[in-house]
Amino acid sequence: MIPIAVVVCVMGGWCTVYLADTLLRSSSSLKNRYESWLSSNGFTLSPFHIKWHTGIFNRLFARCAHLNPRFLYIWFSAGMVFGVLAMFGSVVLLSKTLLQTLSQMMAETPEGLIIPGNFVFSFQLAYFFIAILVSGVIHEFGHGVAALREQVRLNGFGVFMFVVYPGAFVDLFTTHLNLISPVQQLRIFCAGVWHNFMLCVVALSFLLLLPIILFPFYYTGAGALVTEVVEGSPSSGPRGLFLGDLVTQLEDCPVWGVQDWHNCVQHLSHNPQMGYCVHTAKLQLSWSAGRAFKRLDGTMECCGNNSLTDFCFSYSNNVESKLFACLPVRKTIEASRTCRTNTDCQTDFIPSLCLIPSLENQTRLIRVKHPPQTDMLFVGYPSHLQYSVSLTSFVPRLAFLHPDLPVMLETFCKYLVSLSGALAVVNAVPCFALDGQWMLTAFLEATLSSVILERNNRELIGFFFLLGGSALLAANVALGLWMVTAR
Repeated sequence: MIPIAVVVCVMGGWCTVYLADTLLRSSSSLKNRYESWLSSNGFTLSPFHIKWHTGIFNRLFARCAHLNPRFLYIWFSAGMVFGVLAMFGSVVLLSKTLLQTLSQMMAETPEGLIIPGNFVFSFQLAYFFIAILVSGVIHEFGHGVAALREQVRLNGFGVFMFVVYPGAFVDLFTTHLNLISPVQQLRIFCAGVWHNFMLCVVALSFLLLLPIILFPFYYTGAGALVTEVVEGSPSSGPRGLFLGDLVTQLEDCPVWGVQDWHNCVQHLSHNPQMGYCVHTAKLQLSWSAGRAFKRLDGTMECCGNNSLTDFCFSYSNNVESKLFACLPVRKTIEASRTCRTNTDCQTDFIPSLCLIPSLENQTRLIRVKHPPQTDMLFVGYPSHLQYSVSLTSFVPRLAFLHPDLPVMLETFCKYLVSLSGALAVVNAVPCFALDGQWMLTAFLEATLSSVILERNNRELIGFFFLLGGSALLAANVALGLWMVTAR
């Protein structure tokens, strides 16, 4: 869902634009000059829609269309094959997605429901807008170059903003387009989807090769570098994490990068609380006996003074199966090995027992190592630890290098992969008003013209295919919105 702040900002921007537009058009002295300026520069204004059309890039398109004729023929022919496969593949994908959505609707508690709108619009809006604009420009660039290669005149190129959605378009000479063969048309219509797919491949390759590309300036594999800590969160404070800290371990789980950090947090959250090997000499009888009481959730507590430094631990010995001890937490687990049972502590020459923190359900005590600083002891839900800290796997080699640069490149590449891929899938669907409509029409003309001689019959078959594809896409969108809003 789009946050209210974003909606207010966008609506305020549109109101300002149209207030200025109305004032200029209402002025008798400025109206003619203003409209003449809009027309000469290719600008068109309408409610919640701004469009800019220009021919200044036509030469660039023409040069690209004549760079290497043989290569371009192979390139766009490969794009044509990919586009046809993507057209049918998108129907299969949307059908499968629709069935999965329906099964989630039937389930009492849908699992794995993702709300991309919250992520996309709540955070990093600049990445979203730039990535969708780049994806649209590359999409239309493919159409334009393919058209010029097939001797179809290009009238111009343009960009637009519809409410909050930025995009691009090419203006082709329709008469030329209708005169060429269906196979040539198919190369042009499939070029946009093909270029979006190749943009995904390039962005994904760049993402995978980023450690090698940035190797002279950043190194990886040493840990997860802290780039931000949410103020007031359990991860902040004098004994918490700070900007520039390098996290190397969560309990006994090594951290070599950000993915290891997430894997370790998930592992600790889905497994029972770790224990710590403590020498029996540290267990004083006054701390151990007769002081434990049940919390409301059924867990045990033995530190009744609400101390911030003491913690209740449970353990067992050869005599009793369940004992409790209130101990100073940092001194107790400092330099201690982790354990599950007393057997794990039998390797020491000094008698030791496995003490397990007595915590409320789902909460954990997690020891975070970030040398040379003292270990951070986190107590709470592991998910709070995961989302209160921002990290990167890239560590700057030089002090002046900003740690956020690799994160920005990674994030932008991920947006490019997801949004350009989504644009390719949606445009490949045989649906009215999308590239899939023209791809399907050209495909049917190229394959059925010798089998079904009547053009009207071929158009009727195409109409039913388009009707089904449009209904499939609309059903996915409608059910997807219902799952986001109703649940």
